[in-house]
Formats: sequence, C-alpha cells, structure tokens
Amino acid sequence: MNVNDIVNPENLVYAKPALMNENHMHYCPGCSHGVVHKVIAEVIKELDLQEKTIGIAPVGCAVFAYKYLNIDWQEAAHGRAPALATAVKRLLPDRMVFTYQGDGDLAAIGTAETIHAANRGENIAIIFINNGIYGMTGGQMAPTTLSNMVTSTSPDGRNVKTTGGPLKMLNMLALLDGVCLATRVSVHTATAVKKTRRMIKLAFENSMAGKGTSIVEVVSTCNAGWKMTPEAANNWMVENMFPVFPIGDLKNI
Repeated sequence: MNVNDIVNPENLVYAKPALMNENHMHYCPGCSHGVVHKVIAEVIKELDLQEKTIGIAPVGCAVFAYKYLNIDWQEAAHGRAPALATAVKRLLPDRMVFTYQGDGDLAAIGTAETIHAANRGENIAIIFINNGIYGMTGGQMAPTTLSNMVTSTSPDGRNVKTTGGPLKMLNMLALLDGVCLATRVSVHTATAVKKTRRMIKLAFENSMAGKGTSIVEVVSTCNAGWKMTPEAANNWMVENMFPVFPIGDLKNI
C-alpha cells in the first residue's frame, strides 16, 4: 500500500523518494550511503531526469547502488567509473551521467581515471563518499585515512613517515581547468543534508549544461569500520575528519 493511500497528503511531512524501490538496503545501520542515495533520488526526480540519468556504480560498499534507485545503471570495474562515465556521456551527450564512488575506489585504484577525466573536463558528475577507510573489506587503511588513525592494517595508527598523509583528492582536482565544481559536504545533520542536496543538484545541472566535471565529496562515517555507534561516529567525524577535510566549496564556476 502506498503511503499516500493512508496519509492525508496535506499532513505528509516525509515520504520515501519516488525513484527508490522496495529493496532492503545492505548498508550498516548509521551508514551515510543510504542518506546520499535518498538525496540523489530526490534531485533526479526534481530535475525530471529519471529517463535521462545513467549512474555508474563502483566496487566497494556501494557496489549494489543499482539495486536501490530506479534509473539506468552501468557497473564499472574497480576504480574505472570515470572512464566508463566518459564513454557513456560522449556516446549519449543528452544524458545526465554521474559516478558514485568511495574513497578506496576513487582515491586508490581509480586515482588515474579520476584525475584524467577531470583534467579533460568530461561533462560528468562525481559523487565521492569519503569515510577514510576501506569499509567493505574489513576496515583497512585507505589513501584518505587520517594520520595516526587506527585501522585493521594500521593497529598503531597510520604512520605518515612510511605511508604518507591522507590524500586530499578534492584539493588536487579543484586545480584542474576541466573542473567546474569541487565541493565538500556531509550528511550528519538536517542542515548538512540540505547543503548536500543543493550541491548534487548543481553538479547534475552542470553535467546537462556541458560545463565540465563536477565533484561532490561527501565526508562520511563508517561506524562499523570505525567500531563506534552511529552517534559516536558522527561526533568523531566532526572532531577529526572535518579539520583535515573541511566542509565547503573549493571551486564553483
């Protein structure tokens, strides 16, 4: 039964986005992915692009993103989403094409694909989920892992002398001429979700307007990988992730 069949529409405050289906999400309770999926579904519907959108799914926690949003999807090999998105957008320039990638997918194995697509100014949107860890495979250290941060492969904390510091992909990408939007957002509060929604909408509009590459980095939690409650993970993110990956626009032209 549809919620509108049992609730007076005049009193309806919240409902599941129309483009999200009934599949049960596999994400851990408290994970940021579900919120971002919801925002993407709302933006696509608002822009009336459901028949023109093609999402590129990653390898990682969001590998099953195509199960939850009723739009066209392509599955990419690990890290290759920007390359695949490039091909799709060039073959079908009237489509709104976006990639959805975690930090392991985008900032490790996919570093080259990301940088070169952005340098070429491909007319795609990149949604970048940064939780500073490899969440799917056991909580290993990622390129974005903070200095001294404990993970399953850095039990004494990340040693910057041997592994370098956290890779700030957005800062590097913002320097490229082909990038029209580089912004860092989050979804840990209602206000933050609203800002994220605005930026994802702008990124999608940029794709359709042919302005170049847009990157929206969502600084996120992995409470399961961090071994924290969702509330504690949100607080830890604000106290530790935000100083290294500060929220705000780096480029918007």
